[in-house]
Amino acid sequence: MTGPRIAIIGAGPSGLAAIRSLREAGLDPVAFEQSDRVGGNWVYSPDPGHSSVAETTHLISSKRLSQYRDVPMPADFPDYPSHRQLLEYFEGYARRFDLHPAIRFGTAVRRVTKRPGDRWALDVGAGPPEEFDHLLVANGHHWDPRWPEYPGTFTGEYLHSHGFKRAEPFRGRRVLVIGGGNSACDIAVETGRVAAWTGLSWRRGYYLFPKLMFGQPPDVINARIRWIPAPIRRRLQWLSWRLLTGGNAPYGLPEPDHAILRSHPVLNSELPYYLRHGRVHSYPAVTGFDGPLVRFSDGRAEPFDAVIAATGFRISFPFFDRALVSFDDDQVPLYLRVFPAEHSTLYFIGLVQPSGAIWPLAEAQARLVAARITGRYRLPADHATRAAEEVGAIRRRWVESPRHAIEVDYREHLHELERALRG
Repeated sequence: MTGPRIAIIGAGPSGLAAIRSLREAGLDPVAFEQSDRVGGNWVYSPDPGHSSVAETTHLISSKRLSQYRDVPMPADFPDYPSHRQLLEYFEGYARRFDLHPAIRFGTAVRRVTKRPGDRWALDVGAGPPEEFDHLLVANGHHWDPRWPEYPGTFTGEYLHSHGFKRAEPFRGRRVLVIGGGNSACDIAVETGRVAAWTGLSWRRGYYLFPKLMFGQPPDVINARIRWIPAPIRRRLQWLSWRLLTGGNAPYGLPEPDHAILRSHPVLNSELPYYLRHGRVHSYPAVTGFDGPLVRFSDGRAEPFDAVIAATGFRISFPFFDRALVSFDDDQVPLYLRVFPAEHSTLYFIGLVQPSGAIWPLAEAQARLVAARITGRYRLPADHATRAAEEVGAIRRRWVESPRHAIEVDYREHLHELERALRG
């Protein structure tokens, strides 16, 4: 293969899709991966590190909507594979398409600078920086913890969900989990198995779905009813949620204050069970710390041994100078969630938060980038304006919060990428 020099940062699920897509287009990329294996966030370690995967982590999207376009997950995989099974799948994908020769393992990109001619210099700490004509960033966005800010100081153990690996260290202790997302609910259930007391603090209500509805994963059902007009479909979704769960009040949780699917879906079948069995206890918003005490918005103040903040992640690129590339927590202006307005040879792969898995979308994004590099796809002249419009559309569609800054509808985003590829 010959042609422009192309670098990819990361060999996780999105980076692997990028390598394959570019090579299929006749290009010859090189990927830089700081660890010694593929898989990115899905490489479990009992010690805190880049990966946020815990010992019991499973997918929250079904395997049918979480596989690459022409590489089905094994038939014996469950509906919601474990992190071990997913890593097996990604390693098999890399072997099948012989992606390993394109990856420099154990090589962290320390700094990226822009050179004349829209070229990119990558400093990896060994020798002079290498220059590339195009740069694809696929380093993931679930690794830089976003910490909440509260008055006072907590004197117990205080950690972010990124550092939670297993429940056993919390056996017999009083634990508070802060957050209403999937990680928070999973951690509350896991600590609820062993802790003396587990509290779960929500600032607002969220739609909590079981992982099976009418015998099927919810995303499979939603895919089957896409033909129904949106207003009717949303009403059916709300009625199904209400019928199957009874709402949040029976579990002591606040009811949602927004329309269904205007926030990232939370899937957990065990949390309602643990709430009703007294293994997890609902709390309102945290207002501050006072030594071992945690204060809440309803006036309560209770002691805890450990607080786990499951409060999301920042969108972070430590190798870029912030004056060159940075995004605010609440807006990420990228055309088609890939193309920044300011840099014509820079692309972001997998920088989305879908109601489904990221890597099938990353694969479609990478195919579009390959078409762009080879001249088969041309960006519209007004792509900067369209990127700004996309930010506005996200704010209107989803609950406005950093959590939803890169939220997309899985099917809609996949279709708009495919339309762009077709020209």
